Amino acid sequence: MQCTARSFIESMTRAAARAPLNSSRLIRFLTESEMMVAAATSQEVGQQLGDWLNFRQAIALHSLLGQAPTRPSAPSRRAPVMSREALREHVLKVRAALEQSILIGAAQGSGLSRIDMPQIEWEDPVDPKTVFEPYRRFMAAHQRQMEAVISTLRAQVRSQLSQLPALHALAALDAQFENILQEREALLLGKVAKLMEKRFVQALKKHLQNQTNTRDAPHPDDQKPNTPHWLPIFQQTLRSALLAEVDTRLQPTLGLLEAFNPENPS
Repeated sequence: MQCTARSFIESMTRAAARAPLNSSRLIRFLTESEMMVAAATSQEVGQQLGDWLNFRQAIALHSLLGQAPTRPSAPSRRAPVMSREALREHVLKVRAALEQSILIGAAQGSGLSRIDMPQIEWEDPVDPKTVFEPYRRFMAAHQRQMEAVISTLRAQVRSQLSQLPALHALAALDAQFENILQEREALLLGKVAKLMEKRFVQALKKHLQNQTNTRDAPHPDDQKPNTPHWLPIFQQTLRSALLAEVDTRLQPTLGLLEAFNPENPS
C-alpha cells in the first residue's frame, strides 16, 4: 500500500502518461477515467518510503529490522494455524462480501451495514454546491466499512503468519507499516471522493445548461426535463471507484497471504 499510495499522490500533482501496469487498480481506474493523470517516478521504493517517515518512525523501523529472529509465544495461547487454502478462502469471502455491498447492497448475514445509493431524481431548484453531498456520504460510509473490515482481516492473516517462526518477523514488520501509514492512506484515499465530486459537478453544470437552453422547448408528458439521464452512468463510475479501492486496500493482506505457507514456511 505504501508504494501505491505514493504513486497516487504524485499522479495527482504531476502531468504524465498513463498509469503503469504494475500500479494499483484504483490508480489505473482513475487514470483511464481521465479523472487524474499518472506520473512516472525515478525514485526507488526505499527512497519514496523515506520521504514519508519521520525521525521516530524511521528509528522504530530500523530497530525492528535489526532485531535477531525470535520465536513467537507458545502456540497454546493462539488459534490453530489454518491451511493456506482455508485462509485464502476466508480472504476471498470477505472480499466478495465487500464487493456485493458496493454493487447491490450487503447480503443478509454478512455482518455488513446496508448502504444505499442516493435516489436519482432531484427536486428543483438544484443547488450544485449541495447536491453531491448524499454521494459523499455514500462513499464515506463504504470507505469506513471497508477500512474496518479489511483492517481486521489483515490482522487475522498477520496473526497466522506470526505463528510461523520464519514469518514472525514479516508479520511484525507489516504491523509496523500499517501503524505508520494508515493516517496517510486515509488522507490519500479520501481524495477519491473529491475527484468524483469534480466529475459530478462538471456533468451537472452541463445538464443545467442544457435545461436552460431548452426551457421553452416542448417535452413529452412521460419525460421530465430535469431528469438527469447521465446520473446512472455516474453512479456506476462511483461504484467502480469503490471496487477499485477495495482491491487497493487489500494489497497488503494479499501480499501476506502470498507469503503464508504453513507446509513450507521457508
